Amino acid sequence: MAIRLVDTVKAFSQGNQKFYEAFIDYFNHYRADGGTKGLTYDSSVSFSEKEAKIDVAFRKEIARISNVPNAQEFNTQLFATHPNVKWATFAIVSQLVDAVLPDAITDSIGLYTDVRSIGFGDSASFDIEPRDLFVVSKAGRGMRSGEIHRQFRGQVNVLPENHELTVGVSLYRVLSGAESLARFAAKAVLSMEAAMTRDAYSAFATAMAALDNAGDDALRISGWNDATFTALAQKIAAWNGGIKPVLLGTSVALVNVLPTTDVNYRYDLNSEYVKMGHIPQFRGYDVMEIPQVANWGTEFDTLIDDTKLWLVSPTAGKLVKLVLEGSTISNTDGAFDNANLTQNTTLMKSWGTGIATSALAGTIELS
Repeated sequence: MAIRLVDTVKAFSQGNQKFYEAFIDYFNHYRADGGTKGLTYDSSVSFSEKEAKIDVAFRKEIARISNVPNAQEFNTQLFATHPNVKWATFAIVSQLVDAVLPDAITDSIGLYTDVRSIGFGDSASFDIEPRDLFVVSKAGRGMRSGEIHRQFRGQVNVLPENHELTVGVSLYRVLSGAESLARFAAKAVLSMEAAMTRDAYSAFATAMAALDNAGDDALRISGWNDATFTALAQKIAAWNGGIKPVLLGTSVALVNVLPTTDVNYRYDLNSEYVKMGHIPQFRGYDVMEIPQVANWGTEFDTLIDDTKLWLVSPTAGKLVKLVLEGSTISNTDGAFDNANLTQNTTLMKSWGTGIATSALAGTIELS
């Protein structure tokens, strides 16, 4: 399985890329056990065995990066109080976050979000191409030129904002193996992924809810039926240069995507409908599921709206732009700063979202 590290992680590893590649495999296994589909990882090793090996390799990498002489001969309690060890531990965690976060967030929101990475202190600018064509008109044979037309690009700037995640940890416990460093790093990634997903989906949902719902320019319609879907899909394809849109929705919303005719349809146990939970195509348009995610702000609530379907053309232009700035960095207390001898660790990551596209999209409100 070929794994490619981002350049900043590759530089930080100083030639020891195998540990970071092994963590990516571990993280994919972790997500797959949580229900995420389509991930590649080494299934010949059990997750528990893989986690134990990663934790051992983690401690070796800490010793290497901290550059503490004879680190492996140290008593763990003494090793945990060395200031270099504190820095190395959470610098490595930060790099592991950067190694897997872009792919993880793309798997979650990539159908409607373009994920970009920029350097520290930079901002991102996106050019918006005009969708209009030039006017072609009849003219007399003696006319030298017609009416002059020009088109100009628009531009949207996305400015990343800093976000922080603070947790309390016992460095001694993680270095002694009592707590899993690999599990801590994986949960940090998932926490940031959840926050980014919420921001990107919020921007997407707000933009789609603002579409016109009356007249010839209506892109937001109420109620599901074959005729209204086909008319809206045809309009979006025509204004996106002939690129057919994709129908998106959660598994709950996609239950509604069935032909509304008097014909009886039967699906056997081997059909795509039974395997996927929805039909793969409808009236010649691809149907794709948006994974539902937990809304961590409210207990047992979910984030993605189950009462809406969306028609988008990812190849014509993804509506949402998510910009990741620089590397993840950390700030950690000293070994004796807190009375209970734990450290408060803050992971900092900057990102921003915005709507930037000339592609057309539509919404079908089921209720």
